[in-house]
Amino acid sequence: MLTRFFFGLREAGVPVTLTELLTLLEGLKRQVVSLSAEEFYYFSRACLVKDERYYDRFDRVFAEIFTGAEQLFARLVAEVPEHWLQALGSRVLTEEEKRRVESLGGWEKLMQTLRERLREQTERHEGGNKWIGTGGTSPFGAQGYNPAGVRIGPHEAGNRRAVKVWDAREYRNFDDRVELGTRNLKLALRRLRRFAREGAPDQLDLEGTISATARNAGWLDLKLVPERRNAVKVLLFLDVGGSMDAHVRVCEELFSAARSEFRYLEHFYFHNFPYERLWKDNNRRHAQTLATERVLRTYGKDYRAVFVGDATMSPWEITLTGGSVEHWNAEPGALWMQRIVAAFPRLVWLNPEPPERWDYTPSVQITRELIGDRMFPLTLEGLDSAIRELRRPLARSMPPNPAVSATQPTDPQT
Repeated sequence: MLTRFFFGLREAGVPVTLTELLTLLEGLKRQVVSLSAEEFYYFSRACLVKDERYYDRFDRVFAEIFTGAEQLFARLVAEVPEHWLQALGSRVLTEEEKRRVESLGGWEKLMQTLRERLREQTERHEGGNKWIGTGGTSPFGAQGYNPAGVRIGPHEAGNRRAVKVWDAREYRNFDDRVELGTRNLKLALRRLRRFAREGAPDQLDLEGTISATARNAGWLDLKLVPERRNAVKVLLFLDVGGSMDAHVRVCEELFSAARSEFRYLEHFYFHNFPYERLWKDNNRRHAQTLATERVLRTYGKDYRAVFVGDATMSPWEITLTGGSVEHWNAEPGALWMQRIVAAFPRLVWLNPEPPERWDYTPSVQITRELIGDRMFPLTLEGLDSAIRELRRPLARSMPPNPAVSATQPTDPQT
């Protein structure tokens, strides 16, 4: 099995050598780890993987070879006993029953009630409408239904109605080495390129040499010019995790194409909506973050900003302080987006969701208003339209001042 594991890593592109495999075997022989799937996972990864960018490929092969291994990353941040959140069965509600389930009536009420439940609850509940549990209509727990609740525990989203997720989730970086099945995406991105000659003159200018030599009565007069390079500068902001899991493939293709087409490319990750912090490595997103304000000050208006995300979330995540599903944001996401739009006038948002769904999702409508209605579908046709927008002269690409109310929305969705 270890031999199959070794060759599986090689086929997946992980640069593992025979020496590293022998190190793993020696460690197992000396019983460095106990009979635990978790300990074996971390020990084998330490022996076989020398670069963090290959962690995701290692995880895929490990899951394929060692089927049934313990889930390694799911852990609760809240002090809620694990057996409270074990879904022993799924309750199926009819549409009429769902309509009878009412929300608690607002963000403050929801948070206040959660604090009360955490103080009062002493045992596991399932299928109810009040306590933290599973499979019911309570606004707290997992695997149930409520129009606006707090999901606690499992990674898997149920009805995608949670306005807060109480869980430490792990995301992975998009793989920029994905090979595209078609060249259409790269060809579309090439329309954004703008070439300029920069740097030291180290290339022969054939036409200039011929002209100068002719003017010099036939005496050779060499002319050199700098290398011709793509001068377009791009900032790529990528939504990762949650509902974006369904769009990983197309995002990886776009990321891979962008990395190959643009010399001046910087990428950042966010979840659902940008707030005061971004990050460049999902493996370290809790430990190594980058202040959004620093990004705004570091890069100039000559950069084109491209957001990639489905913009599908609770409107509270955009309009309210503390609305983020993962942390308590001191300022609304809408305010940060207004600052980003002001800092980077050439900005577009690529949405992998079909455009016919946009009008029925309040968060998408708010996002479109914030960015001056410059949202385009993540298709070849939509990419062409986005590139035409990015190529506009700076004065024409300035959006109108967005006017989004910071009041509490009345119809939250995720």
